[in-house]
Amino acid sequence: NSLTSQGVQPKRFKTLPELIQLYLQPSQGLVTTLLFPVEREETTEERDYSDGEDEKPPLPPRTASSSSPAAPPFVTASNGLSTISHEYLKGSYALDLEAVKQGANSLPHLNKTLVASCKRLHGEVDKVLCSLEILSKVFDQQSASMVSRMIQQTMSQGGDQELEHLVTKLAILKDLLSSIEKKLNTSDVSLVASHRLCVCVCVCVSQVKLDVYLADLTKIGKSQKYSLSVDVEGGKLVVMKKMKDAQEDWNTFTHDKIRQLIKSQRVQNKLGIVFEKEKDKSQRKDFIFASAKKREAFCQLLQLMKNKHSNHDEPDMISIFIGTWNMGSVPAPKSMGSWILSRGLGKTLDEMAVTIPHDIYVFGTQENSVCDKEWVETLRCALKDYTETDYKPVRHAAAPRNKGAVGVSFMFNGTSFGFVNCHLTSGNEKIHRRNQNYLDILRQLSLGDKQLNSFDISLRFTHLFWFGDLNYRLDMDIQEILNYINRKEFEPLLKVDQLNLEREKNKVFLRFAEEEITYPPTYRYERGSRDTYVWQKQKATGMRTNVPSWCDRILWKSYPETHIVCNSYGCTDDIVTSDHSPVFGTFEVGVTSQFVSKKGLPKSSEQAYIEFENIEAIVKTASRTKFFIEFYSTCLEEFKKSYENDTQSSDNVNFLRVGWSSKQLTTLKPILSDIEYLQDQHLLLTVKSLDGYESYGECVLALKSMIGSTAQQFHTYLSHRGEETGNIRGSMRVRVPSERMGTRERLYEWISVDKDETGGPKDFFFLKICEPYFCLISFFFGLNFVNFALTFSSQVNSRSVRGKQDPFEGDVPPCKNSFNNPAYYILEGVPNQSAALTSDMLPSTTHTCLSVCLPSQSRINKVLWLNV
Repeated sequence: NSLTSQGVQPKRFKTLPELIQLYLQPSQGLVTTLLFPVEREETTEERDYSDGEDEKPPLPPRTASSSSPAAPPFVTASNGLSTISHEYLKGSYALDLEAVKQGANSLPHLNKTLVASCKRLHGEVDKVLCSLEILSKVFDQQSASMVSRMIQQTMSQGGDQELEHLVTKLAILKDLLSSIEKKLNTSDVSLVASHRLCVCVCVCVSQVKLDVYLADLTKIGKSQKYSLSVDVEGGKLVVMKKMKDAQEDWNTFTHDKIRQLIKSQRVQNKLGIVFEKEKDKSQRKDFIFASAKKREAFCQLLQLMKNKHSNHDEPDMISIFIGTWNMGSVPAPKSMGSWILSRGLGKTLDEMAVTIPHDIYVFGTQENSVCDKEWVETLRCALKDYTETDYKPVRHAAAPRNKGAVGVSFMFNGTSFGFVNCHLTSGNEKIHRRNQNYLDILRQLSLGDKQLNSFDISLRFTHLFWFGDLNYRLDMDIQEILNYINRKEFEPLLKVDQLNLEREKNKVFLRFAEEEITYPPTYRYERGSRDTYVWQKQKATGMRTNVPSWCDRILWKSYPETHIVCNSYGCTDDIVTSDHSPVFGTFEVGVTSQFVSKKGLPKSSEQAYIEFENIEAIVKTASRTKFFIEFYSTCLEEFKKSYENDTQSSDNVNFLRVGWSSKQLTTLKPILSDIEYLQDQHLLLTVKSLDGYESYGECVLALKSMIGSTAQQFHTYLSHRGEETGNIRGSMRVRVPSERMGTRERLYEWISVDKDETGGPKDFFFLKICEPYFCLISFFFGLNFVNFALTFSSQVNSRSVRGKQDPFEGDVPPCKNSFNNPAYYILEGVPNQSAALTSDMLPSTTHTCLSVCLPSQSRINKVLWLNV
């Protein structure tokens, strides 16, 4: 009443947290404001408050049966307030009011009333937080660990602090929802049927009970037959040897006694298993499986067993299924088992492996006429039926246009994932339109961390998967195509595949990877059959030819020194409702934990450093401005910048060489200094101009190979907006203090490849090329991804050129391109006379030379001959 007389208007509270937060604020007018009555609005109009947009219904007026004229207005329990609140307003309110008049600064009776009233709310909030904690482990691990600690702390809290912790939990609940929403970023780019992209993530622990029996495995060097039985649930491997007279002898090895699996690269169905016999002693046994597919299935089962019985809280490796399908604007068939289980044509999983559920399922569809809710439910039920595992659909994105793209991104612990589903322009002749579609999506799709806006989406994620109906066709006569398909000869067709040709020219999907295609073209089939291709289509403009093609593809791009293996890539042969066949791909992907150091935050003496000795870059520009470098990484608190370059030169008007000495390069300090954390981190670099802050090229470096006491050299390419714009090289080291050097073996490192058995190509032709053309040959090899062997014979040191030592020489991984070579400019068609070879580049009298061996059927033979 005193506040009203002073012109203070009463406040109507919409939510309990809002009311509680006001109570917690130190205010002289607290009691009067908190308990001010809300009069009933005089209206008979019924209003719907379920959507939360309008104010909540006003409280009813106080009843006429007030026990005391001095008592404040109240309402009965049946009209909205609980009995507890009713009793407080009848009795304890007066006690609190008297205490305040005597100078008390708290309301103990109100506090007890609120605590009692909020007990159920506490429980509901805890349930919601536990559910969100599961999702946040997928999308925002940092928040998840905070929520876990907070829940544990509040479990033991009570009394006066209980109300404060409820407010804290409500605030965190709101922030956590907002954080997950931001992490699960979705956007679409429309070019002008609809697209569907649904990501289903398993949020429960799947109980996979497998006891798989592999019969008749021959041990190397002996005629004995072995059988292997894998008990995934029990964590055991039984090796049984067949003896004479039908007798058997067997040994049982627990999961912790299997030290390593060694795959033979030369003999695809051979596997070595290293068993622990005694302490610090081991024994290797080699086995020959019935096929390479059986060997891979066996390895997957053992990995599943090791992962299931691991002592680590978080996985080192997960499996991902990706499916893409142009549904042809008709509903899906009742059975989609072959798609979900990766059965059909091409590189498929063994029957033992298809029973193992994947951790993440990603479905991308085009021309999907099924409504969103129905499609998601169809996928969820199908996964339940075929994997016997409950999956939680965590995101569904659709774009209501015929061509375009949709994307989804999230964090899985410390690993970022991006998924792009697209439908590009159709038509045999519209190659350039498709290329431009790709570049538009790459540059305009808003996906991933907003701090990485300087980088296109191909560099924003540890692993980026790009799939869909890309619509690239085959450049060959229709009858020839059909003849090759009938003979199951796909190699000649892949050589005229438009996507392969455009990728070789670096026009699209720069540095993306695709598994080998061993299945027939997935388009354009006669609906209802997979025996006949329909290659003519009547359009309003006339008859249109659609040659059989691999329109539906799955590609990926991963950061360097990460683990990813494609275990299957194929198409179904029994889903016939569309003129496209569904395509599937399964991947084994290494993931990093959200690392928490056991030694706490580093002291100044234990701080790790990332130090650069020098950096040199060649950028594609006619400008002669100064440049600087920006450094981004999840291991840095914020991005860092170098000073401007202190060296600059140009041998060609269209390219510029810029360099930074150690004085111009800042030392980077990671937030954690443990080697186990740093070896999983990557550093993103962007070269920007000082005059316009425009990026002229970006790249990514792995810290793992840079860790050590001495500087290591790096050399990689620069790209900008999907195009290669230069290269960059330098010398750096990641110094880790000795106290932080402890590490552990990852599950994907448990399997190795026996490279000593690798055999070289059988057929070669030899070229003898004089010394000055070394960079030219390196460039061609890199550009065309051809493996090569180099042998030197010389009267001078083969590591130097005319006695001048290159400061960057050493054991540096070869760059895919060599922009330092003047011949590069000629090859790229740069019209500049200064690009021609000058006299000091011609062969000298020295006999240093280079012997190059190439496979005789190499596609680059004519290129080499022309330029040599």
